[in-house]
Amino acid sequence: MCPKLHRSTRRPTGPQRQRGAAIVEFALVAMIFLTALIGTMEFGRWLFTLNAASEATRLGARLAVVCSIGDADIKARMRQILASLTDAQIDVAYAPAGCDASNCKTVTVKLSGATFTPVVPFMGTAAALPPFTTSLPREYMNSAGNPVCS
Repeated sequence: MCPKLHRSTRRPTGPQRQRGAAIVEFALVAMIFLTALIGTMEFGRWLFTLNAASEATRLGARLAVVCSIGDADIKARMRQILASLTDAQIDVAYAPAGCDASNCKTVTVKLSGATFTPVVPFMGTAAALPPFTTSLPREYMNSAGNPVCS
């Protein structure tokens, strides 16, 4: 005679057997989805930083051709667009070298050594941005009474 099995020792059948499978499948899919979502957000931030660096360089060149040579406001306004910039990363060069407001031909603003740091720690370390350069021909080059320079 066989002993009667208790309900707790029998193997579940039908839907009861599949009870934990949905949780495991959700965990696997959620891991992949969240990784892709966070990666997409970091990629968007990287593209935003590239655009901000380009715009900061363009603004710096525009200010340099209408404001006085060596105006400190040029670099400060560039940092308003991309806050992570330092003075060492911004180079404002007037050509020919040693010129003044009356004989400068062009102004070149170069941004180099800037980095992008991901917000999410496991996405990697800081990555160097490519150098950005913008050159414009000389214009007014006088900050006195110029509302753009203040």
